[in-house]
Amino acid sequence: MGRDFRWLWAAYAVSAYGSGLGFGALPLIAVLVLRAGPAEVAMLSAVGPAVGVLLAVPLGPWVEYRRKRPVMIGMDLVRFVAMASIPVAYALHALTLVHLLAVSALVAAAKIAFNAAGGALVKRLVPAGELLRANARFESTNWSSIAIGPPLGGAAIGLFGPVTTVVADAVSYLLSALGIAAIRAAGEPPPRPAKVRAGDLLEGWRFVFSHPGLRPLYLNQLLVAGLIMATEPLLAVLLLRELGFAPWQYGLAFAAPCVGGLIGSRLARRVVGRFGPGWMLRVVGTLRAIWPLGLVLVGPGTAGLVTVIAVELLIIVFMSLFNPVLATYRLEHTPADRVARTLTAWSIGSAAAIAVCTALGGLLAALTGPRTAIAVAGLLIVLTPLLLWRADLAQAAGPESSSDPAGRRTTGSPSR
Repeated sequence: MGRDFRWLWAAYAVSAYGSGLGFGALPLIAVLVLRAGPAEVAMLSAVGPAVGVLLAVPLGPWVEYRRKRPVMIGMDLVRFVAMASIPVAYALHALTLVHLLAVSALVAAAKIAFNAAGGALVKRLVPAGELLRANARFESTNWSSIAIGPPLGGAAIGLFGPVTTVVADAVSYLLSALGIAAIRAAGEPPPRPAKVRAGDLLEGWRFVFSHPGLRPLYLNQLLVAGLIMATEPLLAVLLLRELGFAPWQYGLAFAAPCVGGLIGSRLARRVVGRFGPGWMLRVVGTLRAIWPLGLVLVGPGTAGLVTVIAVELLIIVFMSLFNPVLATYRLEHTPADRVARTLTAWSIGSAAAIAVCTALGGLLAALTGPRTAIAVAGLLIVLTPLLLWRADLAQAAGPESSSDPAGRRTTGSPSR
């Protein structure tokens, strides 16, 4: 896929591993350094990303009408400065919860803008026939960073102090910016309007909901991501408080299954080549939705730990099979002049769905208990494949959708 893609992949990898090392670092710092209570930690985990999502709404059009590499470098530098400010404030004994909230919001908004620009850049750098291969590499890198980063990060914090992983995460953004700067393909900047119109803020959602394939995929992804992520804190309460699992067992239960991400992402191209993307999205999308209900069966002891690992492994295998195909379908069916706005809308919707489902899951768990709330989420997830089986997921062999100035969909040549 060429030298430029290798630099982009390397930049993504170093950033992903840095984020893996720094996973959960801000709440941990709030507890260990600022002596924050449960309400303050919950506010940090929810309010910061929510503010970041609001900040990201106008970034979609802004990214769309600018060259993508400078945007990505700029967003990496924003995240580097934001994260690096934490150890500086810690050293000066000036760290506050407001500071952590501001960093959380800035990093969340910059991540959305970076990913929107990155998707547009991938569409231009990678030949159309290699998009699935590229997305599978990103997927495998993501899962390996989740498997390796948090355990190493926890050990580093124990050895070197609470801000150690934040420093590593900040440096990873700087290295990512340097990697993206090494990409030689300059290209022409996209046309820049005199000013961003108010209608541009909703263009990403407007396009997604007008597309017969992307609309059900989007709704399915929102529900699956929101409901699965909503079970994570509930499962933590169930395992650690009610079933008496040790913290290391809890960490193992989530780190070990991530090897399934490597398996699924490596198989994606082979399975699509044999059965086609439409079959893949429907069947694998169904298979990833039937396993979360198995978490209701978790009991104490070794058998319970094995059950969690097995269920999580199956979920991750099918998620990592599904995600690269979804990302490829989305890029192939989105016009080049709408990629950034579409990806921004997708990220904002996912973040909002996770926040809402997590809040509702916590409320239900408070009323009925974590096991009941996990069961309700599992039952709802089982229903989500109905959106996929009713969808029009016909895949063109090469042409992508474009649009004329009036907004009517037409057919054009695939872009790189």
